[in-house]
Amino acid sequence: MSSEIFYKNISELSAMLNSGEISAVELAQVYIDRKNAVDGKVGAFISSNEDEFLASAKKSDERRAKGATLSELDGIPIGLKDLLAVRGQKLTCASKMLENYVSPYTGTAMQKLEDAGALFWGRLNMDEFAMGSSCENSALQKTRNPWDLERIPGGSSGGSAAAVSAGECPATLGSDTGGSIRQPASLCGVVGMKPTYGLVSRFGLAAFASSLDQIGPFARTVKDASLVLKHIAGYDKFDSTSVNVKIDDYPSMLSTESLKGKKAGLPKEYFASGMDSEVREIVEKAIKKVEELGAEIVEVSLPHTELAIPVYYIIATAEASSNLARYDGIRYTHRSAEAKDVLDVYFKSRAEGFGEEVKRRIILGSYVLSSGYYDAYYLRAQKVRTLIRNDFEKAFENVDFIVAPTSPTTAFKVGEKTGDPLSMYLSDIYTINVNLAGLPGISVPCGFASDGMPVGLQMIGKAFDESNLLSYAHAYESACEWSKRNPQL
Repeated sequence: MSSEIFYKNISELSAMLNSGEISAVELAQVYIDRKNAVDGKVGAFISSNEDEFLASAKKSDERRAKGATLSELDGIPIGLKDLLAVRGQKLTCASKMLENYVSPYTGTAMQKLEDAGALFWGRLNMDEFAMGSSCENSALQKTRNPWDLERIPGGSSGGSAAAVSAGECPATLGSDTGGSIRQPASLCGVVGMKPTYGLVSRFGLAAFASSLDQIGPFARTVKDASLVLKHIAGYDKFDSTSVNVKIDDYPSMLSTESLKGKKAGLPKEYFASGMDSEVREIVEKAIKKVEELGAEIVEVSLPHTELAIPVYYIIATAEASSNLARYDGIRYTHRSAEAKDVLDVYFKSRAEGFGEEVKRRIILGSYVLSSGYYDAYYLRAQKVRTLIRNDFEKAFENVDFIVAPTSPTTAFKVGEKTGDPLSMYLSDIYTINVNLAGLPGISVPCGFASDGMPVGLQMIGKAFDESNLLSYAHAYESACEWSKRNPQL
């Protein structure tokens, strides 16, 4: 058995399970051993239950021994960002506010994975309540980039990206509010996809900004991401924003020839100032490869791109201030031991339970929703959001998909931007628009900078056109070797 089985993709692992080359219990033990060997350095996992993990693997082996019809995910370990609900497991959102909270129910996407036979493998670190771009805002621990332990993995789903990159899990789930899947996928050299808003149920996802949040997969390959998406997508009556659309068999629709005759939009605003020169060069080479594979590159304009950051941080913080009001020290959250009366319970519990970035966003959100400022800020931001969506609709009249950088830089050093929140916010400049417009986006590895750090290429598709978007990404990935490289830990 290969000593690096932990770097195999889901398709390879599923074939090994079905052939009897390895059992689900043995595979689970491989990932337990891998986590024990490297997570002390990486810090991707907040918690894990090895006994529960192995018991689930044993059930998978029993199903296989009985000759049951199994999905491609049966016996495959999948890690979960620690804001996704699974009955009986802790759900901390990487916050002291929920440090001891145990979920009483399982969310829809997770239930679908469990029904498919996937094995839940641990809870993964994140920026507190998904607020951040570096995974440095976790109240519980620090996560490092497996390619360079002195650098950040990206955020907010930094633990989910780092776990796949480090070989601690073949696939994970994260959430993407303004780039929180695609940006860490780019910085950690893995595939990360944000589906169309409404394609995957948000029931069981602890809310940050309800009109922007979306659950999506991290994986080693585009095909693996398509396998996970196939099982978590679909209408859900428990989510009022869920959209009832036909779910395709995404893996079967992948084609290495899919770029031929297609038009790829190149947004001129994304290639203005602010991008690292080496990242620009790598992304431009990737776009040239897309052209060589048969796509016509067409320049498009997304004129309201420069307004994305202010619009996002008005809408997202406004929704966060509302969503986080429930964490009050009264019901199931941290309660201050110093509280002497009911006002103390509210004020001191929230002061102790929330970190600095969460407090910053609650205050900003409360301000833009306050009397006298609602029309000036929040309402105007919603109007500009419509303009941003219209920009994409106009662009898609002439192209099949859009290609762009995922992140303006490679992963920066730990602590480099913690004192400058505005600089940190600009890390998501190329991803935020996709959330504001509710569109699908995927980041795939497209090269490495001279410092050895990975760079991601972002592809953006039309609403609910995941089948084609995944196929375009698969065609590019298949023509390159970038996804086959792994960090040495």
